[in-house]
Amino acid sequence: MSLATLLALANSIILVVLIYLYARISLRTRAAYSAGLVVFATFLLLHNLLTIFAYVSMSPVFGTEALPFLSAIGALELAGLLVLLRLTV
Repeated sequence: MSLATLLALANSIILVVLIYLYARISLRTRAAYSAGLVVFATFLLLHNLLTIFAYVSMSPVFGTEALPFLSAIGALELAGLLVLLRLTV
């Protein structure tokens, strides 16, 4: 469960950076698209924070069979966020 938690934490850090960048762009350009990206990234950040809470507080409930799948979901999200960060910067 620790790998899935670490991946969710890494995703959260990247999302905070993306929210900052999108908010800065949105304030400079007043573009609705950038404002929408801030809202989207904020909801995704809340999802990841809730995921971390669930993994930490409910780890005995998750079976060991689910761990590879939960880690794979976090790794795929991390890859997508890294691509999004690279395209944004």
